[in-house]
Amino acid sequence: MSVTGGKMAPSLTQEILSHLGLASKTAAWGTLGTLRTFLNFSVDKDAQRLLRAITGQGVDRSAIVDVLTNRSREQRQLISRNFQERTQQDLMKSLQAALSGNLERIVMALLQPTAQFDAQELRTALKASDSAVDVAIEILATRTPPQLQECLAVYKHNFQVEAVDDITSETSGILQDLLLALAKGGRDSYSGIIDYNLAEQDVQALQRAEGPSREETWVPVFTQRNPEHLIRVFDQYQRSTGQELEEAVQNRFHGDAQVALLGLASVIKNTPLYFADKLHQALQDAVKGDCQSALLALCRAEDM
Repeated sequence: MSVTGGKMAPSLTQEILSHLGLASKTAAWGTLGTLRTFLNFSVDKDAQRLLRAITGQGVDRSAIVDVLTNRSREQRQLISRNFQERTQQDLMKSLQAALSGNLERIVMALLQPTAQFDAQELRTALKASDSAVDVAIEILATRTPPQLQECLAVYKHNFQVEAVDDITSETSGILQDLLLALAKGGRDSYSGIIDYNLAEQDVQALQRAEGPSREETWVPVFTQRNPEHLIRVFDQYQRSTGQELEEAVQNRFHGDAQVALLGLASVIKNTPLYFADKLHQALQDAVKGDCQSALLALCRAEDM
């Protein structure tokens, strides 16, 4: 039996969000988040509940949503293995057969390991007919070096092509330079000491980088410096020019390059706030019917 998505997008979003273990009161730092580890986790009970949800009379969509949106990605992987051992069936395939539409796509995203999900999202972003620059930037700029390496390895394995080759063939100009630099993972780590001379040099370089022939100066600054250094650069740039760096980006760049640089600046300044803004915008889109984008944004943000 199959459950269809169709025109139920806004109500599906509301249903899924209503099941999330969102913090409803002030809590200690480190215990907040959207999809958190479920403290009373029982892998056996969860696997049994999902089995009942798809083998009873009709599909219990609410039970599926309740389990999968209240468990961390690591817990969901344990549930998948337990389900396989218990039933000799793959949980993803079983749920895929029982569901359809937006709910099917979101459940598949929730059950994928992080690297698998990131690789698929990156591939979709690079191959999309409409611009999905923000998703590509989000994945390449917010993952830790080990996470990024695993994502790129899965990308090559799944699609039989290096991500950098797809970036080269699907993008151009400053956007291509930014994505390639981020994919190489060459951002320096913070030593605990701010190099004020280097920060001033970067500010002067960005100020001098006017005109198409000098725009490439922005790429190494945005992709090689550590966030702590860049926050200092942003502050000094504003003091020196009387203009926020984001305003300079909007004045000097257009199209995908502007979107990419503004996204990078947001990630660098405050990554949690960046994800909060992205999710808020996606939920606004969900009100207009784009449920899938909202929930995929939530999936991308859950491990951050």
